[in-house]
Amino acid sequence: MRKERLEAFSDGVLAIIITIMVLEIKVPLGDKLSDLKPMIPVFSSYILSFIYIGIYWKQSSSYEHTVKHVTGDILWANLHLLFWLSLVPFVTGWMGENHFKTVPVALYGIILLMAAIAYYILQTRIISNHGSDSILARAIGNDLKGKISPILYLLAICLSWISGWISGGIYILVAFIWLIPDRRIEVIFREEER
Repeated sequence: MRKERLEAFSDGVLAIIITIMVLEIKVPLGDKLSDLKPMIPVFSSYILSFIYIGIYWKQSSSYEHTVKHVTGDILWANLHLLFWLSLVPFVTGWMGENHFKTVPVALYGIILLMAAIAYYILQTRIISNHGSDSILARAIGNDLKGKISPILYLLAICLSWISGWISGGIYILVAFIWLIPDRRIEVIFREEER
């Protein structure tokens, strides 16, 4: 299979996920700014999830450029990742509507953790099929972000029983970690061109 089909399918699914999330936000009754106050947790959870989906889109776009050929195991690993990401609109809505209460916040963290695991599996399948000297393998290196994120998700899941807002803060922290520009793949591509 051509890698363009994988990219197009992934992009389409992620676009639909974002669309579903925004359509789940209900317009408040009333025409005053104060009518928006109860929407703050809902909108906050939407912003956080939008950022996460954006991070996965950006990262998978970078990785897909390193793929020379697509195999069945890469397709299944990609579908596995998209499955977990497709659950983000549900947990986003539940967490926001329930004002960051324990169980919705914990489930949100579980979905993020499972997406991180699925992403790791996708990386390993790509590297396995393209070799340990491939662009992706060299670009990932020790992958500190990829190692610390699941640990922080587990911490947030555990802390959700104390405070959903503390867990929400940890989810924000992980998002900021991934928002820090990572130029490893770009650097490797430039070296390859020389």
